[in-house]
Amino acid sequence: MSIYDFKVKAQDGSEVSLADYKGKTLLIVNTATGCGFTPQYDELQDLYDAHQKDGLEILDFPCNQFNEQAPGSDAEIHSFCTGRYGITFPQFSKIEVLGDNADPLFKYLCDNTAFKGFGKGPMAMILKAAVKKMDKDYKENSHIKWNFTKFLIDKNGSIAARFEPTESMDTVKEKVEEVL
Repeated sequence: MSIYDFKVKAQDGSEVSLADYKGKTLLIVNTATGCGFTPQYDELQDLYDAHQKDGLEILDFPCNQFNEQAPGSDAEIHSFCTGRYGITFPQFSKIEVLGDNADPLFKYLCDNTAFKGFGKGPMAMILKAAVKKMDKDYKENSHIKWNFTKFLIDKNGSIAARFEPTESMDTVKEKVEEVL
């Protein structure tokens, strides 16, 4: 199985094949509009502006599974993101990334990467406490832990890296530039 075998749902309900992105470097992100990490949209857009011409595509998948921080319809979420953060990268229909109804793409991404921790710092400490309440064994599985988990896919469709939401966007940018 490859990343290119998956189909996802666009905001308008149409099906999009990830095979349409062959030869591109992808950064796949589960997002939320009411999260402490939502300001990462600014940095994601900056990264997209700097490297779309080099073959980078950022694929945004809103998810409401973490403290219901992505309420609203797909249209409302898109309006918020374009109005507040000026995003121009593709934003797909809201999905689930955990549990029985998890999107197959995200199941695949999690099954083929490992959770390496949240690092240190105030946001990491807050997130560890919140996630532990939801999943006491969170350190032992590869499930997505929170909004703004990112997966970097190289031009051949292989997973190059996984970034937890607490990872510095500078680190994400460096790895994206390395893979480009």
